[in-house]
Amino acid sequence: MERKVTVVCCVVGFLGLLSAATGFAAEAKRIKSTQVEFPSPSECIYPRSPALVLGLTAAVALMIAQIIINVATGCICCRKGPHQSNSNWTLALICFVVSWFTFVIAFLLLLTGAALNDQHGEENLYFGSYNCYVVKPGVFAGASVLSFASVFLGIIYYITLHTTKNRNDSWGPSVPPSQGGIAMAQPQFPPRDPLFVHEDTYMRRQFT
Repeated sequence: MERKVTVVCCVVGFLGLLSAATGFAAEAKRIKSTQVEFPSPSECIYPRSPALVLGLTAAVALMIAQIIINVATGCICCRKGPHQSNSNWTLALICFVVSWFTFVIAFLLLLTGAALNDQHGEENLYFGSYNCYVVKPGVFAGASVLSFASVFLGIIYYITLHTTKNRNDSWGPSVPPSQGGIAMAQPQFPPRDPLFVHEDTYMRRQFT
């Protein structure tokens, strides 16, 4: 495996692990409903929580990993070569689509969870009563799993396309087929110097 592929996979894998780890940490540090205080029926007091910073860190790390893997891969539709097998192309395409799908969901969950952990003294009127909203259990954890899955699938389709590209390059330029089965070579004879006969000799031979 080339050095570039190793570096890209290591960097993207580290960012994926960082996103998943900070996401799980945000799940542990999120604001629970039992931590919210109600000094009055129309007021909610939320405690300070590091879940906001952890959620944003996870979202940023996931976004950077997705950008790196897509820039390194390039246009996936332009990578299909004439010698590329359909199985490798199908695998890379499936991983590409699922990676983007899981990325969008994980990114939105991380941002939403981080935003809900940044409420202080806010109240919400809902059908005549005030409600205080907190992040439901499992939001950050689910986003962490999806983040790791997105990065993992991105690495798979990057390696698949890169390996296939190197295999296509090894074919080299196509050699034109031979024209028919008839040999067109010229007969090889050693060159001979032309024989010159003197005019007197030729006339002498005629008179003898």
